[in-house]
Amino acid sequence: MARFNIFLALLIATVFGGLGTVASAQQAAPAGVAYRVNPGDELDVLVWGDERLQRSVRVLPDGTFAFPLVGQVVAAGRLPSELERIITAGLQPQYRGQVPQVTVSVKNPSGFQFSVVGKVRSPGTFTPGRYVNALEALSIAGGTNEFADLGNIRIIRKSGDNLLTIRVRVVDALRGSGGRLNTNDIPQILSGDTLVVP
Repeated sequence: MARFNIFLALLIATVFGGLGTVASAQQAAPAGVAYRVNPGDELDVLVWGDERLQRSVRVLPDGTFAFPLVGQVVAAGRLPSELERIITAGLQPQYRGQVPQVTVSVKNPSGFQFSVVGKVRSPGTFTPGRYVNALEALSIAGGTNEFADLGNIRIIRKSGDNLLTIRVRVVDALRGSGGRLNTNDIPQILSGDTLVVP
């Protein structure tokens, strides 16, 4: 019976997870919005026509990276397009005319991580490489075990110096009652979140 419940949970997570991702992405990061950079991400920075300034950089734990002729660039929480404008402005004094086009792309989104702890099959820290919601995060952690209290699952989120607790309602989804769910019931996971399954 326990194996059937796990299978059912994973199946429902797969079916409802895709729908939940679209809905919750509209809440936290609307569909089509570019990825925001996190500490630990690897970026490719290209200054067209100047091979000396083409390199891969890793965003440090403090959210910055160093770039030649510009200095320290604060990257955490910014869109790649914002970093392109910052680097272009930093390079402007080095050029007599217009600065060549600067392109910043996320080569490896390894900084987007979350943890799942408690009564799940495979607790740990995960780097999904894409945005996920709480139900998908449970699926990535192997699903809940038979003793999990599905009514009390919480997300612990750091906000400045404070910790926020966000309730997650997966019971309806796991029972197949997805029609009654909204984006507040199964919120989007943000980098640094910890999903707690009591």
